[in-house]
Amino acid sequence: MLTSLARTLHAEACESNQRRLVVLSGSREAGLDAVYTALEAVEIPAEEITVISGRDGFRFERVSPQNSDDLLGQTRQAVVIDAHDRLEPNTLGRVVGAVDGGGLAFLLAPHLDEWATQRDQFDETLAVPPATVGEVTGRFRTRLVDSIRTHPGIAIVDVDTGQVEQTGTTDPQTPDDRAPTSDGSTSGVFGAEVYRRCLTQDQTRAVGALEQLTDAGTAVTLESDRGRGKSSAGGLAAGALAAGGADVVVTAPSLSSTRELFDRAEETLSGLNCSPTVHENPGVTRPSASQGEAIDDESGGRPDTLYRVDATGDGSISFQPPVVAAGAAGEPDAVIVDEAAALPVHLLESFLDATAVAFLTTVHGYEGTGRGFDIRFRERLRQSQYRVTDVELTDPIRYAADDPVERWSFRTLAMDATPAVELAVEDATPETVTYQHLEPSALAADEHRLRETMGLLALAHYQTEPNDLARILDAPNLEVSALLEQGHVVAVALLAREGGLPKSARDAIYEGSRIRGNMIPDLLTSQLRDPDGAAPSGTRVVRIAVHGAVRGRGLGSTLLDRIHADASDSDWVGTGFGATPRLVRFWQQNGYQTVHLSTTRNDASGEHSAIMLFPLSDAGVALTNRHARAFSDRIRDTLSDALRNVEPDVVREVIAAAADHRGVTLSDREWRSVVAAADGPGTYEADPGPFRELAVAAMAGNVDLDVDGERLLVQKVLQGHRWETVADTLGYSSTGAAKRALGSAYTDIVDRFGAGHPVVERDRARFRDRWRPRLSIETGQQ
Repeated sequence: MLTSLARTLHAEACESNQRRLVVLSGSREAGLDAVYTALEAVEIPAEEITVISGRDGFRFERVSPQNSDDLLGQTRQAVVIDAHDRLEPNTLGRVVGAVDGGGLAFLLAPHLDEWATQRDQFDETLAVPPATVGEVTGRFRTRLVDSIRTHPGIAIVDVDTGQVEQTGTTDPQTPDDRAPTSDGSTSGVFGAEVYRRCLTQDQTRAVGALEQLTDAGTAVTLESDRGRGKSSAGGLAAGALAAGGADVVVTAPSLSSTRELFDRAEETLSGLNCSPTVHENPGVTRPSASQGEAIDDESGGRPDTLYRVDATGDGSISFQPPVVAAGAAGEPDAVIVDEAAALPVHLLESFLDATAVAFLTTVHGYEGTGRGFDIRFRERLRQSQYRVTDVELTDPIRYAADDPVERWSFRTLAMDATPAVELAVEDATPETVTYQHLEPSALAADEHRLRETMGLLALAHYQTEPNDLARILDAPNLEVSALLEQGHVVAVALLAREGGLPKSARDAIYEGSRIRGNMIPDLLTSQLRDPDGAAPSGTRVVRIAVHGAVRGRGLGSTLLDRIHADASDSDWVGTGFGATPRLVRFWQQNGYQTVHLSTTRNDASGEHSAIMLFPLSDAGVALTNRHARAFSDRIRDTLSDALRNVEPDVVREVIAAAADHRGVTLSDREWRSVVAAADGPGTYEADPGPFRELAVAAMAGNVDLDVDGERLLVQKVLQGHRWETVADTLGYSSTGAAKRALGSAYTDIVDRFGAGHPVVERDRARFRDRWRPRLSIETGQQ
């Protein structure tokens, strides 16, 4: 029976260029026997089969669920997903998308009637202490089973009884043959050999648009659902550019996701007789002394180019991680950003320094669940100096346009979820909206509201993923709060309960153990060495999003106000995010204080993460105050070391948000040094310590300095950059002008903090200043 069914489904899939999903329900052993039987029946080559499982012992390629992203950008004729030990939504989305047209996907699962009540390894990750896995619900699994039973193109077989519960046949119409894309008459700048490799008219148009990368000042965006050939188009263009002598940098969230692009690029170079030579992990980059930075020869270098293809002649194609590529965007002849939707908007903006740039982005697929690119970055791109060309690819290459498995995966994982239409929310204001806690059970029962919620989260945050759907529905520590306009979600926050841990758990964290799902208490305890940091209970704002049609009306702040009022059982509300000046300012304006700025950059965002707290109780006030003060104390030292290259405006904002108004404590000798440099013959370089303490105190809101003055304090006094670098970066006409500005800033700071300390020294300096040219901070020179 199974043999016949497998052959029928495979023949139907091949005839229609679609995929089919076969669910093998029952015991794992019987499921494995069944899948081997089915694969032998359809005679798919072993090298075209991949098994996704946490266990070994398969005759085919095996990939662990945790490494399923290795399949991004690749295709198989068959994949087998062993979901008995672990079913992770991210894995399901990645793997199903790797099946080619005419292929089959097999899902090995427990009996469907019992699946939702069983807990697996993924459920264990949702059980955040002090919750247990028994408190994890099965709503996502229920959703999955319902969709399996109602969607076309999915067969269900009970492998323990051999009963076929659902055949999955759809009797599709045979698709029209694809029209030839190029008969050799299409050549353009890249030449006919390149266009001959295009598989659809869409791809031909995309490659034609990418020809513009041969000209400086051009930008191209390719947008499509998964499986439309945008990465292949990027590879064809990269190969053609390198064949012409250009140096092309390719970047993406991971090297593995660019495999299709590099395969097409290497094939193109071979077709153009350019003999590609491949180098893996060929180089590192060290800081440049020309930037005014010291080079530490013992520190080694950071990985730079992870993969490079050299063409005959001078051209090359290199892969660099996003942060590295963004930092040197202007060096190559062209930059291609693959899966751009998976990168944060501010990192994408760094590529606007490139000579020519292309952004390839997925609309609904797994890689593109974050749609900040489409809504927020695209506007920034239009305002840039580039001549922008937009291309949308709609013709599928891997499978037919009406593929039922694609529709099923998009729907089940909410990858095609969108926010409410603008017309429904455009009149929303803080006065018209209603606040509501969205219960998981209600969301599971209300598909429309669930999709509005997921769509808004995906639109606002580049890291929103299918796993978040399961977390929202099943995790015991997560809550969703929202503002509704006429019943539509106009603002939403994903909240996590953290802290309130027993002493045994706190001691374990302090000694180096990790406690899952307690990000802020873990940080305060293990890294910042507060043995009581995990004792107060808190609520962390994991994500917050406001509909794009109504941003700037105060709805985000309104939602936070309601969350604060609603969190009666919490000592604090906190947040962690990639620090940008705008974001830090938003949270500060809503009463949050900085307690930490990470000393390393996030690999995906390229930013240093800021942690901020809003106290709700006496315990929360005590926790926030001691960590805000500790942050102000240690930032003086970390800014001259690990945080030396953080953007000055980020530093300004995080220091101001710490709201440390303790003032300063300097000895009389230190005060005399500061006054002498600000108003007399002294020098800053002779004793920089007290200058740093005063700089932090001044930027905490205690001195009314202008923006330029604060940036000067950051770059010179706190980060210790050379005068030449400071003057050039901040736009001073000379190093002397920068030094005079710093002296002036410290005159204001001394006036604010110096009362009662070095009065005689200050008055002597200012009397002397009346009678001779002022001796400033310029190392004693007039």
